[in-house]
Amino acid sequence: MDASKQMDAGVIGRRGVLCSGAALFARRAAAAPPGPPTVPLAFSMVRHGREIGRHSVDFEAGGDVLTVRVNVDARVSILSIPIVRYRHQTVETWQAGRLVGLQAQTDRNGHRGWVDVRRTGEGLVVTGSGTRRMIAPDDALGITYWNRHQMEVPMIDLEDGVMQRPKIELRRGETIKLASGASIVADRYNLSHAYDADVWYDRNDMWASLAFGIADGSTIHYERR
Repeated sequence: MDASKQMDAGVIGRRGVLCSGAALFARRAAAAPPGPPTVPLAFSMVRHGREIGRHSVDFEAGGDVLTVRVNVDARVSILSIPIVRYRHQTVETWQAGRLVGLQAQTDRNGHRGWVDVRRTGEGLVVTGSGTRRMIAPDDALGITYWNRHQMEVPMIDLEDGVMQRPKIELRRGETIKLASGASIVADRYNLSHAYDADVWYDRNDMWASLAFGIADGSTIHYERR
């Protein structure tokens, strides 16, 4: 899920991480994952102190192939009546540390978006509900958050396939809260211009949190479980 398109009239969605920041990074890395995490990642999505959904990332390694599955399920209700419904699924395939395929489906209150990414002889071919077929930069990644290297490269929006390149500012050593109530130290990447979001990674380069504002002025914040 690209998690910070507006939530209004029943919309949660879009974007939360991306690229650029040449001043921060002297070298555009090959966008390899930092090694398969040993455990799945799971987050509570919190708004006004209440959990409104869950975001999970699961990893399956076999030989030189890594499969990453992302699932997001969120809803906002008033007086027990759902007014916002958001579902998203992504499957990434990596081989020998390189992204070779990605498929994503999103349902925002019945509005469906999709993305298909395949590495072919032409390069990294992207099609989606919001873009014509294109060849993305070779090091581009989908906005799935778990891989910190996506801060260094062009990013593919997983709701529609549109390329995103926000400005990034790094702020190190902030204390953030986990769902358990414990706290950890993490580095914050503030994304602006293309959209506004904050993404945190802990001292092991593991995705630790995400926050973004929505149309009603509130903030959705991720707490790692």
